[in-house]
Amino acid sequence: MTTFHLISIFPKSFTSYIECSIIARAIKAKKIAVKFYDPRDYTADKHRSVDDRPYGGGPGMVMSAEPIILAARAARWRRPKAKVYLLATTGKQFTNQLAGRLAKKNEDIIIICGRYEGIDARVKKILRAEYLTIGPYVLTGGELPALVVIDAIARQIPGVLGKTESLEESRPAGREVYTRPEVMVIDGKNYRVPKVLLSGDHKKITDWRQKRHR
Repeated sequence: MTTFHLISIFPKSFTSYIECSIIARAIKAKKIAVKFYDPRDYTADKHRSVDDRPYGGGPGMVMSAEPIILAARAARWRRPKAKVYLLATTGKQFTNQLAGRLAKKNEDIIIICGRYEGIDARVKKILRAEYLTIGPYVLTGGELPALVVIDAIARQIPGVLGKTESLEESRPAGREVYTRPEVMVIDGKNYRVPKVLLSGDHKKITDWRQKRHR
């Protein structure tokens, strides 16, 4: 079973998504597991501080190294070789191919969700973590990217989607899909399903989908 260990100061921000639909069913079926580690639980001061001012000056605050390292070590307690990913815009591009490789490994994956101006750079070195990004844009935190990573990996784990054919990657699904009714009338104009999809000729349908997918 693939287990996702999420290090985040906002663990509740994941709840609404992972408790719904396919991810929720995957957890219930024990295809995947999701565990949370709040760095605030690994602090020593009464204020449970997880950030501080950056050395060298500059705006904002930086997430402190020690609470994150302790949280990651707690996640690694039974899996000392678990891969650690730091979500950052400067990281390696997360792709569907990488998701597929991670899905096949059936291993524990630790994901650190950054906030503020970033995470103390010593975290990467100490944990031998890898920077990972979901795209060339900046978000307010790593929680949304973490959900993207979980979803992309989980859906490629056998049994999560029910059937292998449900994976778009395994069939020429194309960009255009249609369902009933055959003809829709909107603002006095007819919008029809392409005739080839109504033909019953599976070869023609497959060819059409492959062409539309290019």
